[in-house]
Amino acid sequence: MQSKSTQRIVIYGTRGVARELHQIIDDIAAKGCALSCLGFLVDHDYCDAKVVHDLPVFGDADWLAGAPDVLVSVGIGRTEPRHRIVQDIETRFGPRFLTLQHPRAWVGGRVTIGIGSVLCAGSLVTTDIIIGRHVQLHIGCTIGHDTSIGDFVTVAPGANISGRVTIGVGTFVGAGAVVLPDVAVGSWVTIGAGAVVTKDVPDRATVVGVPARIVAWRTSG
Repeated sequence: MQSKSTQRIVIYGTRGVARELHQIIDDIAAKGCALSCLGFLVDHDYCDAKVVHDLPVFGDADWLAGAPDVLVSVGIGRTEPRHRIVQDIETRFGPRFLTLQHPRAWVGGRVTIGIGSVLCAGSLVTTDIIIGRHVQLHIGCTIGHDTSIGDFVTVAPGANISGRVTIGVGTFVGAGAVVLPDVAVGSWVTIGAGAVVTKDVPDRATVVGVPARIVAWRTSG
């Protein structure tokens, strides 16, 4: 029989990041944490699947109205839709989110992590770091000392954020990208995969290359 203290959770999304979150929840539970994934939620007309990983797809966020004790983790890698989904759930049902840290993520001392954030296996976070709400740190990424990461940021696999870096709200750091020390990255920025950011990046810019250069501007977010 399941313990009354078990935290029950649903994952919003059904694609790759959502399924990775399910694995994180399973790995956390295997370490003895009372955490159970019930299934998945998804936007209307976004997914025809009825079952993912042998768990049900319940429907969209409306399902939460009948499950007031169930928490949510948003398994959407893109920052704009994740922001939209969180805002919708918070407006209608309150802050019902859980922070997930994989047992093989390494987090040093004096690190603050906001609610709803996810730290995947192999992510390394050193010391004196602020991580905002609903941030995703994916496999093998590193975050250096005295760094501040804003809400809804995604740091993709293998990206390296050096020390004393500031990253604004909603920014996406692509796989294998590098941000050098003392760089300030604005809000709703997109950093391309493999880019090396050597200087400050303004809000809503898209940067690619080595060294990174601006190639476009984001119109939403």
